[in-house]
Amino acid sequence: MAALDTVSIAILLGSLLIMAGILSSLVALRFGAPLLLVFLIVGMLAGEGGPGGVKFDDVRVAYTVGSIALALILFDGGLRTRFASIRNVVAPSVMLATVGVIITTLLTAPVAKYALGMGWIEALLMGAVVASTDAAAVFLLINAGGLRLRPKVRGTLEMESGTNDPFAVFLALLLVEILAVGGQTWSQAAITLFRDVFFGCLIGYGGGRVITLVLNRVPLAQGLHAPFVAISALVVFAFGNTVHTSGFLAVYLAGLVVGNRQTRAHNSVVVFLDAITWLAQIVMFVLLGLLVWPERLADNLMGAIAVAMVLMLVARPAAVFLCLAPFKYQWRENLFISWVGLRGAVAIFLASIPLMVGLPGAYVYFDVAFVVVLSSLLIQGWTVALSARKLGMSFARSDPMPRRIELDLPGQLAREIVGYPVPANSPYLKRGLIPNWARPTLVIREEEILTPAEADPVRVGDYVYLLAPPERAQALDRFFMNMPPPKVPDPELLGDFFVPGTATVGALADIYGLQVAADHTDVTLDDFFTENLGRPPKLGDIVHLGTMALLAHKVENGHVTTVGLRLAETEAATTLSGRARASLKRVQKWIG
Repeated sequence: MAALDTVSIAILLGSLLIMAGILSSLVALRFGAPLLLVFLIVGMLAGEGGPGGVKFDDVRVAYTVGSIALALILFDGGLRTRFASIRNVVAPSVMLATVGVIITTLLTAPVAKYALGMGWIEALLMGAVVASTDAAAVFLLINAGGLRLRPKVRGTLEMESGTNDPFAVFLALLLVEILAVGGQTWSQAAITLFRDVFFGCLIGYGGGRVITLVLNRVPLAQGLHAPFVAISALVVFAFGNTVHTSGFLAVYLAGLVVGNRQTRAHNSVVVFLDAITWLAQIVMFVLLGLLVWPERLADNLMGAIAVAMVLMLVARPAAVFLCLAPFKYQWRENLFISWVGLRGAVAIFLASIPLMVGLPGAYVYFDVAFVVVLSSLLIQGWTVALSARKLGMSFARSDPMPRRIELDLPGQLAREIVGYPVPANSPYLKRGLIPNWARPTLVIREEEILTPAEADPVRVGDYVYLLAPPERAQALDRFFMNMPPPKVPDPELLGDFFVPGTATVGALADIYGLQVAADHTDVTLDDFFTENLGRPPKLGDIVHLGTMALLAHKVENGHVTTVGLRLAETEAATTLSGRARASLKRVQKWIG
């Protein structure tokens, strides 16, 4: 019975720790503290070195939990990444994820050697442990801050995050093997890397195709689609590791394949993985806090701080500027990508490997990784939102997103039902705007179900349900946002909402049937203003795109954040109600 009581107490304490972490996030959101830092502190307070007194020193459990958590985080990252958003940033992202990790490791190693008294191989391992960024932490902090990154920057960070973790794991394992077993020749290391990448890609692609096939062909019971996908991701990861290839690369590519194909229950899968990856992050950081002994940190504290500072201020920026130099990134973009290279779950996972294999002085890696992660969350984490705004890499979400309901329709994959409450100042209510690929199917008013014809005109407080392609459901959000009218309305603007400055010229040209040069399709409207004006844009500036005039409606720090659409002067009086309204109803690509 005592053994059963021990298990019950362990479950109770673990549950309470995670619950405390979740509830403490409310405080963190209110005061701006990075959420993951809160979970670290919760674990430290509960640990043997804190007032909680919970004894936890099982590194094997931490490694197992870390592997599962990291696999799910990588799969979720791939699931959310669209090929369209990363197509133009694949080369720079892969350069960052490979050469960038090596540069970061090499520049961090000398500091580790002399500040921590390590040998060169141990110092290189220390550099490899902290070389990989944690994009899950980055985007968690950015989303909590209500920011919207520029597409190029976001795509680069997304792609880098999915590919640098496997490379950092490979480098760390290679160095651990050298320290524990003996040396490898460079040719053997190159063959191992090639094998890991090739078979990792093969397993990831095949696994993603199989998951998609089962989702769409096998009649799983309702509610089992999301758990099936999560478990399948772990199967792909574990199989990749079992055959001695890169399970981390395989699971990321599997998520990328699944996320870019039509699948049943897509929304429920995304929501489920949202919750499970959030839980995985919590568990990872609570375990790190439990494993830390504050008294032991003092032995290498100054050396660990030196490693953290060099990593943030020298190694990461040098890697970013050198790797992105051939790809014509602006210096602001380089600086922002350098600064948001937060360290997190991967450093925790890699730091547990020397402990598990029993390397001499293995706790030094763990303690230094803890200080690096803590410093990164404290310094970079607290300033992510500020740096994004100051460098013009993101714009605040001034309008809250509406509550969206998505319902899967068994028997077909092309459409799902998407529902919204209708607010007072939404474009849908005020002007009847809706893209031509979305079709209203029913309206709920005062608990009564009506057809669109019976409900016409739609009222404030109604619930509208539409048929729409699953991959475009999010694009409907802006039609149902509560958007207050501008303080000084412009009667010549088309409609009540405006195009964000981050929209691309190609997307706008596609909507209105305009011809633009091929090298301008991926240029943002903000950059289009600067290019045409030859100077930073000012409020009220106008540039022309074919027969369309673009008005700088809102400018912040020399960047156009909101663009108004205006008809050409010769057509304004005659085509506002005809062609302009028809064009507005075709808005579908940039609206989300």
